[in-house]
Amino acid sequence: MASFSFRAGNAGKLLRIPLYLLGRLGTLIVPRGRGWVIGCGAGIGDGALALWRTAVDAGLDPLWLTGSAREQSDASALGIRAVPKDGLRGWWATARAGVVVVTHGFGDANRYATSGAFLVQLWHGIPLKRIGLDSPATVQSAFLPGFVPLQKLLGMLYRAQTRRIHVLPAASDRSRGRLESAFALGVRQVLVTGEPRVDVLSTGDASSRRSQASALRDAAVGPLPDGARAVLYAPTWRDGAPDPAVPDDAEWARILSVLERTNSVLLVRSHPLGEGEYRPPVPTDRVRAIGSAVVADITPVLPAIDVLVTDYSSMAYDVGLLAMPVIYLAPDPVAYARTRGFYGDYAEVSGPDPAADWTAASAQLEATLGDDTEFGRRAGLSRELSARMHAHRDGRNTARVLAAILDRTGGSATVPAPSTPAPKGTE
Repeated sequence: MASFSFRAGNAGKLLRIPLYLLGRLGTLIVPRGRGWVIGCGAGIGDGALALWRTAVDAGLDPLWLTGSAREQSDASALGIRAVPKDGLRGWWATARAGVVVVTHGFGDANRYATSGAFLVQLWHGIPLKRIGLDSPATVQSAFLPGFVPLQKLLGMLYRAQTRRIHVLPAASDRSRGRLESAFALGVRQVLVTGEPRVDVLSTGDASSRRSQASALRDAAVGPLPDGARAVLYAPTWRDGAPDPAVPDDAEWARILSVLERTNSVLLVRSHPLGEGEYRPPVPTDRVRAIGSAVVADITPVLPAIDVLVTDYSSMAYDVGLLAMPVIYLAPDPVAYARTRGFYGDYAEVSGPDPAADWTAASAQLEATLGDDTEFGRRAGLSRELSARMHAHRDGRNTARVLAAILDRTGGSATVPAPSTPAPKGTE
């Protein structure tokens, strides 16, 4: 069920304006040092964890800002120095930091203490659906919905925030153009370094990546049956609206039949901001949940996945680094394009045959898993899409981002060399 929407989030921001003003006054008084704080809207993971590790290897000591008891526990397990982002300790840590790193929004740190810091926005995916100022959803509010002056005010506030960003990594020139438009930034801020969060998909050899990812997958959902292949279903966020792709009983019957015939397991990762009810009507071990409550960051698990099923998720761009076949299940592309919007034509990503429902998607899945030629065709399309959207596939994205930050902040740390060589053909 839906748990968050832009309307509700923007209403909360309007109510918090006095707190933002007080925080701004505080940051004018408290001197900033040269330390770092890092926060991530997805928990202890994503590009934030990759940057934390590389920064530590370079001799830095970033402080992680956590948003829950689980994040605090996860940080402790990894030996990460951390404090809760909310409250006085989080405000003080953010206000004193010279560098503030986030992946989703300024609320990944203490939102009231970011003014005056060197802000790094790692973001969390190559935009397929429109984001930021390019999406009408960004300026909607639960207060006076449709009231144009309020929408203009929210747009002004959004620009005032995003223009404080100093570094925003982009995967490619094509992605950079989208990010510049969405965040009202220019080429000075948006750098084609590659995204830190996907280095794990390019570092080392394919066999090692598969082995490590399989261990993570099995620890999360349990071992798969002998010889079984893993299918990941990852729908995108619906901004508080119901998920139109939840299967009915008849569709569940088709899905389970295909999974049995192909000896496959469907791993369902609903979006953490709007999880659908993906529960089969009968007991089965062929469908397992792998949501954010189970695995905070899915990217390190991707090398253990054989086929991706998604609608409008940017994950489709990422799995191309692994040449993974993708089946597009898009029940409402016309309506979604009208209300949220895409960058370019959705067919440029999905191809001419996106499935409109689980009946069609199940048939495509069975064809892909049961025919090596079809599997190879879809893998080739995935590889081609990735080549268009990822300029760097050498496992050095994080190092380039760290080097850019140090260059602009006058840092003296040495960027470490990669711990393992990049696979052949990715230099």
